[in-house]
Amino acid sequence: MAWIKVPAEHHPIFRAALPKDPRIETLSMFGGVAAKVNGNFFCGLFGRSTMIWLPEEQRDQALALEGASYFDPMGDGKKRSDKVMLPEAFMEEPAELKRWIKRSFDAAAQLPPKAGKPAKKAAATKKAAPTKKPSSKKR
Repeated sequence: MAWIKVPAEHHPIFRAALPKDPRIETLSMFGGVAAKVNGNFFCGLFGRSTMIWLPEEQRDQALALEGASYFDPMGDGKKRSDKVMLPEAFMEEPAELKRWIKRSFDAAAQLPPKAGKPAKKAAATKKAAPTKKPSSKKR
């Protein structure tokens, strides 16, 4: 699928399909919404559809859905990751969308928590103010 702006009306549909679990963190991604559990990405909006992560042994079931494909943000037929794009029609089938997102969530929740990015040390990121050299001009 080539880059297409996420329709604004898909945001509430996606959010409503997320499991009600306090471990879920949502964030902005690709102009849409994405979700993580324990730091692991499991689903997100892209274009007019939803991408999900599933373990390798479950991906073929998702890819067998009519209209499903591997995540291909450039639209050139090259697989860019192990994420699966669900059929666009699922945005109009909330129960089906919710079922696949739940399946992705359940699988990702079994993964070990991802370590967050280490915080940058303030001293390392602050640049020292330039020092003024004494003027060599005489007054």
